[in-house]
Amino acid sequence: MSQTQANKTLQFHELELDQRILKAVAYLGWHQPTLIQSTAIPLLLEGKDVVVRARTGSGKTATYALPLIQKILNSKLNASEQCVSALVLAPTKELCRQSRLVIEKLAESCGKVVRVADIAGSSNDAVTQRHALSERPDIVVSTPSKILAHAEAGGVVDLKHIETLVVDEADLIFAFGYEKDFKKLIKHLPPIYQAVLVSATITDDVVRMKGLCLKNPVTLKLEEPELVPQDQLTHQRILAEENDKPAILYALLKLRLVRGKSIIFVNNVDRCYKVRLFLEQIGIRACVLNSELPANIRIHTISQFNKGSYDIIIASDEHYLEKPGGKSSSRSDHESSSSRGIDFQCVNNVINFDFPRDVTSYIHRAGRTARGNNKGSVLSLVSIKEGPVNEAVENKLRSTFAAQADDEQIIKNYQFKMDEIESFRYRAQDCWRAATRVAVHDYRMREIKSEILNCEKLKGFFEENKRDLQALRHDKPSRTIKVQSHLSDVPEYIVPKALKRVIGSYPRSAPVAKQPRTSAAKAAFERRSNDPLMVSQVDKFSKRRSAPKRKKKAI
Repeated sequence: MSQTQANKTLQFHELELDQRILKAVAYLGWHQPTLIQSTAIPLLLEGKDVVVRARTGSGKTATYALPLIQKILNSKLNASEQCVSALVLAPTKELCRQSRLVIEKLAESCGKVVRVADIAGSSNDAVTQRHALSERPDIVVSTPSKILAHAEAGGVVDLKHIETLVVDEADLIFAFGYEKDFKKLIKHLPPIYQAVLVSATITDDVVRMKGLCLKNPVTLKLEEPELVPQDQLTHQRILAEENDKPAILYALLKLRLVRGKSIIFVNNVDRCYKVRLFLEQIGIRACVLNSELPANIRIHTISQFNKGSYDIIIASDEHYLEKPGGKSSSRSDHESSSSRGIDFQCVNNVINFDFPRDVTSYIHRAGRTARGNNKGSVLSLVSIKEGPVNEAVENKLRSTFAAQADDEQIIKNYQFKMDEIESFRYRAQDCWRAATRVAVHDYRMREIKSEILNCEKLKGFFEENKRDLQALRHDKPSRTIKVQSHLSDVPEYIVPKALKRVIGSYPRSAPVAKQPRTSAAKAAFERRSNDPLMVSQVDKFSKRRSAPKRKKKAI
């Protein structure tokens, strides 16, 4: 059965939700439900099995979380005992944590009536997981393998009382190697329960999963494009070869042509660290996210970025999905695709330093920005060899936004003249060459060493083997790249003439170093510094502050 788009979008207060849930929704600042929420929530409240397909950033997590909480509140009115009544499955620890946080925020006004436990979290301690399950939370969030291990062990968790099964990012579950675990887990569930599959795409894996756990489901395929409209998300590109990309990135970030929170995407893990070391040399702070980092580090990195501790995150997209039958599909802690599922908050820009290898990856990367009602941009650096994929992406976007003329470019050419950044090239190339394979290897070894020294599980081992701890601490130091402070400054003479009037707040040298002393003067100075239209006044202010005082003539 296929459900088409409703004629009228229902509001939250029209969805028959509890007042405590509506209070939490209002606190989160959600003014009205998204299209998928207003369509799916009434069906889920009726108890139907539903396959929810909606684009990234459309509010899929809240789509199943709101009716799930409502269902638990209703059942608590006549419940005779506390039990686990809902199971939410997700393919990675990051997505499990993300789902738990959303559910907790929506259930915050319910007090302790609705309890949630995430046993996939950053801790792999089986004792901690058993303790969480022994308290019989209403909702358990987990990867299929973790909850299956406890179900087979018996005694701790009883899944026979499950009333609702939710599979988030359903198209990734089998692709990440959980198919056998999922089939075993289904056998531990009661014969009758409500099932919800949530996915950005409906693949063959989702169809097979639907046959395993859904009965007469409603499939929601809303009439909406895979990406948000162009007035909300702009697509731009710069035609650049490999040796041009460092200089372009240098100019974009140091001249602040790209502002706000940004995700820089590359195609493999080593490139993550190479770009990270490159940015470090030019004085730009950034964090790294890739599948080879331990789960707790990945979760902490995402949290720090979302909190605003970093404005730039460098993420790799290793394409586990493109080879579901190959080695990359084997389940381990390595599976984490930064372009899928993870809710990076308030991202203004996606920069494709390496152009994605296929159309699907481009769409998922672009989905990291312009989420909700926010605006965003995608800027791609495209070389000649990446041209065919770029053309395929543009054709896909043209078919998605059918109203566009055939001869009109969907991915606009960014107005960027390579000859105007020649003065940046020698600086950028020096920094890029310094980030050698050896430097990347040393940086990663230093990161692993730090993780070992800070690991809680190894504290007991090091207490009994102090010589090993001393050897690790006094190991040969890494050959780190020498950071040259002058490279982080952009002298005024290398700034293109066309940009000097509009940049306004590129890094300067000595004159700006002298800040006004009073708090009021400082605030006024900062306002003028951040206003591109006030550049000339900032310069006058700086000169006036830095000019030597004239001595009064003796009378």
